[in-house]
Amino acid sequence: MKKKIPIIVVAIIFSVILWGSISLSEVYYSNIEIPLKLIDFPKNYTLSSEVPKKMTIKVKGEGWKLFSLNVGQDVSYNVSVNNDSGFINVNLIDYLTDNRWVISELEVIDINPGSISFSVERRIEKKIPVVANLNLDFKAGYGLATDITLSPDSVLVNGPVSVISSLKELPTKEIILSSLDKKTVEKIEFIDLPGTNYGTDFVTITFDIQRIVDKQFDEINVEVLDVPPDRDVVLLPNKVSFGVRGGIDILGKLDKAQFEAFVFYRHVVLDTLGNVTPQVRLPENTNLLYLKPERLRYVIKKFR
Repeated sequence: MKKKIPIIVVAIIFSVILWGSISLSEVYYSNIEIPLKLIDFPKNYTLSSEVPKKMTIKVKGEGWKLFSLNVGQDVSYNVSVNNDSGFINVNLIDYLTDNRWVISELEVIDINPGSISFSVERRIEKKIPVVANLNLDFKAGYGLATDITLSPDSVLVNGPVSVISSLKELPTKEIILSSLDKKTVEKIEFIDLPGTNYGTDFVTITFDIQRIVDKQFDEINVEVLDVPPDRDVVLLPNKVSFGVRGGIDILGKLDKAQFEAFVFYRHVVLDTLGNVTPQVRLPENTNLLYLKPERLRYVIKKFR
């Protein structure tokens, strides 16, 4: 029995080949989806409107030819712009003779779409700031500890004058990230614009994500600025506490010397309530939650 197995396998394979050969020699109808490609633009001109990326051709032919077309060739349907510019309308069936791979062995029954319209414009170049299109969700208790960084933050864009001249910002494709709880780096492509090329294929976006915590910094001196030489201002009290929020790694490296609180002398003399609110200057990437006390009493002394 074991000696007969190879013979049986060979017989089955031969039968399949014979069946396939007979089947593929028959005539079939098929819809073939292929890329649509515009060629022969004038020098320094490009497409400025959307056109279908693919088209469908209904053909009739022998099975072998249809099979080889679907699996064995990398083809596209080329439409020549004929070095023309402005608004152009073409019937795609008129370009069959320029795409002889279609009609050499197959009969074309229908083409969809039957026609396309597009505009051809002069190219210009411009450096444009990048804007990230982000949809972010953080794990509970986490958030952005620093500003999002883009590299590069601007890109040289080459494309049709009507598109590039009005483009103030270059958006990326949307990126959706969820349950973020650590530093994340992503590479994102740019949106598709007709006839447009970019100086780079993608932008690298860095998210510094940390656990967000609160911390209080006490005994911070309040200065009085721009006091005349014959005056002195005594604040009561002259120290405040800062309550701030930020990333745990950032707050852990801060000390009170990095916080500033001050009032201007002119605000003191213009005050009608008998107390003033100090202004504050915070370290980068922190947010003020509260200031204690919020208002300070004062005494103005004049020297003789």
